[in-house]
Amino acid sequence: MAYMIGVDVGGTFTDFSVFEHESGELFHYKDSSTPADPSKAIIQGVLAVLAMKKAKADSVSYLAHGTTVGTNALIEKKGAKLGLITTKGFKDLMEIGNQRRPSLYNLQAQKPFPLVPSGLNCTVTERIRYDGTVDTPLDEEETRQVVRYLKEQQVVAIAVCTLFSFVNPVHELRIEEIIREEFPEAYVTISSKLVPEFREYSRMSTTVLNSYLGPVMKKYVNNFRNSVEGIGIQVEPYVTQSNGSIISIKETVDCPIKTAVSGPSAGVIAAAYIGKQCQADKIITFDMGGTSADISLIENYTPQVSNERTVEGYPARIPMINIITIGAGGGSIAKIDDGGALKVGPKSAGATPGPACYMRGGENPCVTDANIVLGKLNQKKILGGRMDVDLELAKKAIQTKICDKSDLNLQQAANGIITVVNSNMVRAIRSVSVEKGYDVREFSLMAFGGAGPLHACEVAKELGMKEVLIPPHPGTLCSLGLLLADTKFDLSRTMVLDGVAENVPEIASQFESMTAQGNGLLDKEGVPQERRRFEYFLDMRYQRQNFEICIPVPAGEMTAAVLEQVLESFHAEHKRSYGYCKKDAVVQIVNYRVSAIGIIDKPDLKPEALRPETNLPDPIAYRQVLFQGQEYYVKTPVYRREDFVPGQSIPGPCICEQMDTTLVVPAGWVIHVDGYHNLKIHDEEK
Repeated sequence: MAYMIGVDVGGTFTDFSVFEHESGELFHYKDSSTPADPSKAIIQGVLAVLAMKKAKADSVSYLAHGTTVGTNALIEKKGAKLGLITTKGFKDLMEIGNQRRPSLYNLQAQKPFPLVPSGLNCTVTERIRYDGTVDTPLDEEETRQVVRYLKEQQVVAIAVCTLFSFVNPVHELRIEEIIREEFPEAYVTISSKLVPEFREYSRMSTTVLNSYLGPVMKKYVNNFRNSVEGIGIQVEPYVTQSNGSIISIKETVDCPIKTAVSGPSAGVIAAAYIGKQCQADKIITFDMGGTSADISLIENYTPQVSNERTVEGYPARIPMINIITIGAGGGSIAKIDDGGALKVGPKSAGATPGPACYMRGGENPCVTDANIVLGKLNQKKILGGRMDVDLELAKKAIQTKICDKSDLNLQQAANGIITVVNSNMVRAIRSVSVEKGYDVREFSLMAFGGAGPLHACEVAKELGMKEVLIPPHPGTLCSLGLLLADTKFDLSRTMVLDGVAENVPEIASQFESMTAQGNGLLDKEGVPQERRRFEYFLDMRYQRQNFEICIPVPAGEMTAAVLEQVLESFHAEHKRSYGYCKKDAVVQIVNYRVSAIGIIDKPDLKPEALRPETNLPDPIAYRQVLFQGQEYYVKTPVYRREDFVPGQSIPGPCICEQMDTTLVVPAGWVIHVDGYHNLKIHDEEK
């Protein structure tokens, strides 16, 4: 027996997806997270899974996990003490930033937490011109003095970002050599290796973020690798990147910023896979867990990727799946604010103490407490019966913290909590769809996470969406995504050229050079030639514009005909995004991007035959449920998800329970079960 294991570490639970090659069985498991050291929950869960399967550790053929260590270090400001080395005259660039002002009229707006402590942003004499020629040679003795100074200040990491190093990295490479000679134990990031693109502030910010996280991630992943080896697993574990792919431990240590949103990205990869099974090419993902909700948009079965995201107030210029995260989860705390309004989130009760109903000492009412009071969640046991909950504690928390501080009764307060959190999620979904020029009604809403299916139909109804998709194991979809991810390296470089036929040879030369670089990286990962694939992109803009649009390039040789096709795609995308295009204007190519992909073995899931003639299963119980917009509780049948048969149709209202989540289906919606055991829920009200 050989097992593939994907692990997603969340704020409340750690999820496991396990695939056994010979039998084709896909198995899922959840356990409580250990926030102080996430690797403990991973090892405990892996051992528990192996024990259930009566398997030995050496039967694990693949192990990958999504990590929140980097994200948490940024949020909690617990990164490494670092120094910055840059070109003389540019030491304050991290403080100056750029002209973007997120709160234009807020005179008290707070600037981001300074990652480089005062006095540790140092400069050296050197200057590369815009064309790559050396204007002022590097003063090596001065550089040595700067490195010695940073060593005396007891920094742990150093970020190096000099002017125009993306055109000619010679000075940065020499600075790196001097650091290795004078301060070999320091963690070092140089911008020309990490992000060789123009825009000085974004490049410096990304480099600083990487060095800030480097020592933290290095310690964590090395401990994780040692723990894995310690229980007898013989394969090298992988870590998920923010672009939805996986990378080795070494690459994680070198480029930890690439893992900034690694966990949620795996869920989007799995959602695209499930979308193909359901033949739904337009999907909005709705991943609601215990702490937060993550929203993303998939079109043509492809997740949207942005090449620059803001991370804790700083631009990070690395490819990330475009995910919007809001503080709306099952553990989100409800309260009455000073103005008497009901608010939910973003603060969460987390795993400990958790919602009041968890009986772990929590006194604040959470979204989970409201769902239990409304009858949407099992009022005695959750997690497939493994975890007890207390209805009376949930009622007490809502009564004490909400009802006693307002004129709401218990029923109104619980319903109000769900209404508010649903509204928060509707706004987030609009931000990735309607506000980007998409008609949200053309999309299906795929709900997953432990709490997503609880709210999906009601959120979809408010948005005018007619279809909700629920995967077979929605609470563990992110960990399933780790079994479906490939190895991927995103390469980029800058060279501004007009998009004309005369420049086709230079464009082709850039792609050929980057393809060779990608092959070198895949060689290090041990990916065989027949499992390699390359994708090509160009960042394009009209002349004198300040921002670019990333356009895919058909694979193969770059020719004048291919360039013409790419230009047409650019005009069309510009019109969709901004409402106009100018086909007679000069189009500039700014950045060249190549994705070097190594195809990894994946689970091969087969559909079952549909059996629509099968009688509906008997409900395991009936429960009084108060749905959104209703005044009275309704006697509602409760089903076990595993009792559903492919081809069946189950009308709402109903509740569907399984180990990792609970699905709430209001009246007017009908569940249709497909051959892969996905639930397609349609709003069939006329």
